[in-house]
Amino acid sequence: MAASVLATWVALLVLLLAPAALPEHWQYYVRSPAGVGLWMLAVLVAPVVVRFVKWPWIRSAGGR
Repeated sequence: MAASVLATWVALLVLLLAPAALPEHWQYYVRSPAGVGLWMLAVLVAPVVVRFVKWPWIRSAGGR
C-alpha cells in the first residue's frame, strides 16, 4: 500500500516540476495559485483513489 501511495506522489511531483515540456502559454496555468491548489488537493485525494482502484492488486501482495 505504501508503494502505491509513493508512486502516486512521485507521479504528481513529476507533473508539478516538469512544466518545461508544456507549451510556454500553459506554464502560467500550471504554476498559478489555482493550479498549485489543485495539485495539493490531488496529493491528498489521488492516493485514496489509487488504493481503491488497485485494492485487489495490493491485497494480493503486488501480484505475487
